[in-house]
Amino acid sequence: MNDKQEKGAMQVDVQLVRDLAALLDDTNLTEIEVEDGDRKIRVARKAGAAAPAYIAAPAPVAAAAPVAAAPALAVAPAEAALPSGTVVRSPIVGTAYLAAEPEAPAFAAIGSTVKQGETLLIVEAMKVMNAIPAPASGTVKAVLVNNGQPVEYDQPLIVIE
Repeated sequence: MNDKQEKGAMQVDVQLVRDLAALLDDTNLTEIEVEDGDRKIRVARKAGAAAPAYIAAPAPVAAAAPVAAAPALAVAPAEAALPSGTVVRSPIVGTAYLAAEPEAPAFAAIGSTVKQGETLLIVEAMKVMNAIPAPASGTVKAVLVNNGQPVEYDQPLIVIE
């Protein structure tokens, strides 16, 4: 073991960083952060930048442990691939929640009927829960995000027909 490992220095999984950078490109997100115990890796890029910047946040680690696989994130489809209907977009950057509580049923699921003004999901930003209402009545055709997924401004969330 070398001196850095003995002192608890963070070991970065380069392949995970590359995979996260590729996910940034695929989803048009500006940053992704993955935590595994005391280890945290954040990959970010400036909007409009040609290549993502790789940033590993230092965090002390008691012992070198393998990095767990990143949680599954939904990949937002290209605009042309969206089903026809009314696309509900995120009005803010934050974290999408499909239900009011972890054990509660989702506000809106594929095939469910919603009324105008009814809550479709919640986007949390800076500890404030923002209810996203249905802009029109109809049937949910697609839910384009996973529960707990980070979302960007103007990202498609749900399609109603």
